Amino acid sequence: MAAVDSDPRPAVSLREVMARFATGITVLTVPGDECRGMTANAFSSVSLDPPLVLCCVNRKARMHAAIVSAGAFAVSVLRAGQEQLARHFADQGRPSGPAQFDGVSWSPGVHTGAPLLSGSLAWLECELVRAHDGGDHSIFLGRVLGSHRGAGRDALVFFGGSFHQVTS
Repeated sequence: MAAVDSDPRPAVSLREVMARFATGITVLTVPGDECRGMTANAFSSVSLDPPLVLCCVNRKARMHAAIVSAGAFAVSVLRAGQEQLARHFADQGRPSGPAQFDGVSWSPGVHTGAPLLSGSLAWLECELVRAHDGGDHSIFLGRVLGSHRGAGRDALVFFGGSFHQVTS
């Protein structure tokens, strides 16, 4: 087997390598006075029994403090056609707090009250059970309190630095 060339710049190399890994797109939300949303692709299922998921959030992001303060978060899994929502919740210039949801169709989750974005492929509501150190990020472990699958099968993914639609 031939050796694979390795880039001597680990941080740059990791970013370049991870750009080759297609990920689904989610919007994380938190309830309450600091109601907030954030586009995230660092999200994964962890366990079915008990039902656990994880999301990773930069320690400097306002969402980090909001999740810790709320002790809960919700996840909307975006479908193809929701790129505008992904871009909105990734935009650092969007309004702060509840105003960032003006003009966005959503419903409060029954378990957490966190915004669940209308038309998404799926939704999860989670109780924060633990935060782990993950370098410049925290790895938030959430116990799933409720989940729902929406209609449709076409997904929004991120690959190679841009959004793509996967259709079935």
